[in-house]
Amino acid sequence: QVQLAESGGGLVQAGGSLRLSCAVSGRTFSGYAMGWFRQAPGKEREFVGIRWSGGSRNYADSVKGRFTISRDNAKSTVYLQMNSLKPEDTAVYYCAADPFGSYSSPRVYHYWGQGTQVTVSS
Repeated sequence: QVQLAESGGGLVQAGGSLRLSCAVSGRTFSGYAMGWFRQAPGKEREFVGIRWSGGSRNYADSVKGRFTISRDNAKSTVYLQMNSLKPEDTAVYYCAADPFGSYSSPRVYHYWGQGTQVTVSS
């Protein structure tokens, strides 16, 4: 059983930065592709980015150039560094692991964290 636990959310002003963490337990971490999603009230869960086990990354156009995913295999943790935050980035952010299909679809991930709230004030 794999467990994911996000942390690091909070309230930040527009233009500020936050770093989210996702700690993974229960299985070997290094082989998993790790994704980040977000869900705003009344909206569907949307893809933010993914970091593949080989090191390559893909990002949604809406966050490209502002968000960066990294991982620390020794700590079994993946990070989402968010810079130049905008009010439209406000959402609950989720990490997810081990996609088995199209990586931008939330339906293809085996494992999910509980989410962490990010609120960006204008």
